[in-house]
Amino acid sequence: MDSTPRHPDRFKDAIPSSSPAFGTPARPFRLPKGNAPSKTSILPILLPPSTLRPVAFRTFTRKHNLTISSSALQTLAVFVGKNCGSGWREEGLAERVLDEIAKIWKRAGGGVIVEEGKGASLKTILQTLEGSMIGGRVIAGKDGSKPSALGMYDGPMETTDSSGSFAKPGRTEEEDAQLSLHPRNWLKVINAFDLPRLTYNVDKKYFEVVQSKPSLFPSPAHKTALFRDRYNLVYQRLLRNESFQSSLGTAGVPSLQRSSSNLAHRQSYKLTPIANLLGRTGTSHLLLGLLSISHTGELSLVDLTGSVALDLSHARMIPEDGAWFAPGMIVLVDGIYEEEEMVKGAALGGNTGIGGAIGGQFVGISICGPPCERRDISLGTSNRQGSGQMSSSGGFGWVDFLGLGSERAQGARMRRIQEKSLRNDPETPETSIRLKVAVMSEINLDNMKTLDALKKVFSIYNDLALPERPQAFVLLGNFVQRAVISGGGRAGSIEYKEYFDSLALVLSDFPALLQHSTFVFVPGDNDPWASAFSAGAASTVPRQPIPDLFTSRVKRAFATANSELGAHDTEPAGDAIWTSNPARLSWFGPVHDIAVFRDDMSARLRRSAVNTTLDNEDPDVTMQEPSGSAAGAFGTGDSQIDDLGQEEGTKVAALSGASMARRLVKTLLDQGTVSPFPLPLRPILWDHASALQLYPLPTALVLADPEAAPFCITYEGCHVMNPGRLLPEGGAPMARWIEYDVLRNRGKIREERC
Repeated sequence: MDSTPRHPDRFKDAIPSSSPAFGTPARPFRLPKGNAPSKTSILPILLPPSTLRPVAFRTFTRKHNLTISSSALQTLAVFVGKNCGSGWREEGLAERVLDEIAKIWKRAGGGVIVEEGKGASLKTILQTLEGSMIGGRVIAGKDGSKPSALGMYDGPMETTDSSGSFAKPGRTEEEDAQLSLHPRNWLKVINAFDLPRLTYNVDKKYFEVVQSKPSLFPSPAHKTALFRDRYNLVYQRLLRNESFQSSLGTAGVPSLQRSSSNLAHRQSYKLTPIANLLGRTGTSHLLLGLLSISHTGELSLVDLTGSVALDLSHARMIPEDGAWFAPGMIVLVDGIYEEEEMVKGAALGGNTGIGGAIGGQFVGISICGPPCERRDISLGTSNRQGSGQMSSSGGFGWVDFLGLGSERAQGARMRRIQEKSLRNDPETPETSIRLKVAVMSEINLDNMKTLDALKKVFSIYNDLALPERPQAFVLLGNFVQRAVISGGGRAGSIEYKEYFDSLALVLSDFPALLQHSTFVFVPGDNDPWASAFSAGAASTVPRQPIPDLFTSRVKRAFATANSELGAHDTEPAGDAIWTSNPARLSWFGPVHDIAVFRDDMSARLRRSAVNTTLDNEDPDVTMQEPSGSAAGAFGTGDSQIDDLGQEEGTKVAALSGASMARRLVKTLLDQGTVSPFPLPLRPILWDHASALQLYPLPTALVLADPEAAPFCITYEGCHVMNPGRLLPEGGAPMARWIEYDVLRNRGKIREERC
């Protein structure tokens, strides 16, 4: 018979009643007033991290899309064992506490990896939460609305952003209302040397910041790490591609060319490490590796396991003639391995040659670049519109690639600020507000005709209404035709300064532009001080801005124009920013990311590209899109030639260079870097190589290459623009530049006779 009291009045009886079997009281000896339970004492237990791992995985990973490091799991196990005791599992105390910790971590601006010292402070969260726990449970405050421990996390919290992998804390709407909503206040020009130095951690499958101090003379191990990081980044991107994800019912390893007759049966590709080719002569494999020149002078393919001689004499490109493949690039090669005894006159001896090279050769049948990945997929935001959560493929939405806040933490807030900024002025219709950028390249100030072309461009925009003027002007070098600094002596520096003094005179004629626009100057290879050592040849990248020694007169012109502004004017003053090459322009944090790079890219690709049998074919054939399902599988994407708004004759000339433009864009974006070359061809500062990455893809890329025809192309959501030369060679004097609409993510080539 159940001896448990069923009537409230019976609780007044203080005489205990024990169970006959176990001699335990059926009710407590003494109850507090109001029949409310007293504060339950918890007997701490020693909880192993491995025992807590399933509950932590279910709460942090499945519910909150977070990952716990081993050290954080150890800390959580000690905390749960101390504050929840033996009821951590049976009563579900641990799961509720971990859920609160995960919520506080995300509110505090923590990243996707829960780890002490990176992002929010886990130790601070646990200390604050411990004071609000009674009986292993988080008790709400007096108002009963929320736990008192959450009070300190309602607003911005000071976080440790040294990792670069976590976003800065968000702000409340009240604080956002007090911010300046002029669009130019949210334009940030980021120097390449100020970008977070990120490296991809293969074990954690996440980005980390290099904690060591950068140096111009680092250890030789940093050179190896440069290419290893590039390989790991491409490899993880490749494995997330649907063509490399195995599915049930898939059998065999197909080649790169997939049959389009049976699209219902999706085939998947499987990569083979080079070291696994030994003993498998005559078999077909798909390799991912770095094209390089071996110590014998032969073309070879290298991955993290070894290298093999490569024969591409009969290989076909996918898409046909759609990209350049040169040493220093990471490529996919499908072919057949032949062991050394099958190859006559093999240069490599033995099965384990010098530098991990294996004997024999790999005969390529088809070759292509690694498929590109759209920006929203890389950030894991492709499902945000539907579910508001990260995509199932993971993504790096919590990584702060620019040092301005991650997409996951700041994206929604910045889009709200952008919307308010564009309709801040009630007298201006929202449709007339534009975020435009005028981009001009190869501004040779030692040519008087260039100054006339600049006057023409500035006069056109000076006559427009204020909302129609560009918010920014991007002027890219080379600012001189020859590297005059390399001549030595004082005269070279004096001449160079005089060229910028003449530019200051031109700018002074347009004070309205100086007052209401931001001018960004990006150097070229002929500009100081790099040209003093390279004599105009390819210098190291990234490279420093032009020194202040030469730009003082230009800055003085801006100061004079801004002094004429009224004190009541709330618009930010105009500014001249001298930045590095490459550089990033960010509008509204991670919403608009514009990469800018000045380099003679196309000429270097033509000189160093690997020849195949397709090089002798008619180039007009390459104007058509590749057919078959292989093209879609390997990232031909949504490449398109935009309507440039030109005359019919100019359109024909533009279409004649469309093949080269597509080839250039696809080569760079597939490689995920602006410098896919060996170090002898394009030297790189090893400790700043991450500043050259194009991962995730920027929203727009300004690729200033005067050797290539001007173009505007969208590929996998990234709009790539080449303004060409400001003053085209030959013909009548003409000014040519690109006008880029930030909101529409589209550029347009403009031409005006001088």
